[in-house]
Amino acid sequence: MYYHFGSKTNAGLVKNLAQGGIIKTSRVEHVMSSVDRALFVPRAKLAHAYEDNPLGIGYAATISAPHMHAHALDLLEPYLHEGAHALDVGSGSGYLVACMAQMVGPTGVVVGIEHIPELVAMGRAHLEAWNPDVLRTGQAVCIMADGRKGFPEHAPYHAIHVGAAAPEIPADLVAQLARPGRMIIPVGPQHGFQELVQVDKDVHGNVTSKELLGVRYVPLTSKEAQLGA
Repeated sequence: MYYHFGSKTNAGLVKNLAQGGIIKTSRVEHVMSSVDRALFVPRAKLAHAYEDNPLGIGYAATISAPHMHAHALDLLEPYLHEGAHALDVGSGSGYLVACMAQMVGPTGVVVGIEHIPELVAMGRAHLEAWNPDVLRTGQAVCIMADGRKGFPEHAPYHAIHVGAAAPEIPADLVAQLARPGRMIIPVGPQHGFQELVQVDKDVHGNVTSKELLGVRYVPLTSKEAQLGA
C-alpha cells in the first residue's frame, strides 16, 4: 500500500513517510530519524535498508516495512512516555526496541522478546552498534522466551507491540497490559486475512479492541514451527 515512500537515505525515508501522512507525530518523526534503519538490517541487504519493504533477517523472521513501524509507533506514542515499560514481541532485528527505548527514556525499560537464540543475539548486537548504553543501563533488554506468554518480570506494560500474527489475541499479553495500556497486534491465520488490532485497557481494567487495517505478517508461533522442526 505504501511502498513508494522508500528512499536512498534514512532521512529521506522518514521525510517521505511524514510527508505522506504515515508518520503523524513529530515525536515519532524525530525518533525514526535518530535510529538509522541500516544498522538493523543484514549486511547482505544494506542496499535495501531504506526501501519501504519488509526484509528477511533469517530464521523465517523479518524486519517489518518502515511504514508499519511508523504506524505502530504513532499508535503507541501516547503510552511510550518517559519511564514507561514497553514490550516488543518478536523483536527480531531490534529496530523497534531502539525506537521505543528512545521514547521511554533512561527511566523506562523496553523488553525485546524472541524464542530463537540467534535472533536474540542479532537484536543485542544491533542495539550495541546503535547505542550500547541502552543495554548497559537496562533501558533495553533482549531475552529469549515464548513471546505469546509475555514477560511478567517487567510487567505491567504501558505499550505492547507484537510483530507477528496471532490466531487470536493472547490472554497473557492482555493480562500484562498496564492500566491504562495499549497493545498493537496483527490477528489472523497464517495464509488468510489478517487485521491489525488495537487493544486498550483503561484505568479500571476494562479492555476494548478495534480493528485498524488489513495486514500480512509472519505467524506468531512456536520455535519449532517457525524453524520447520
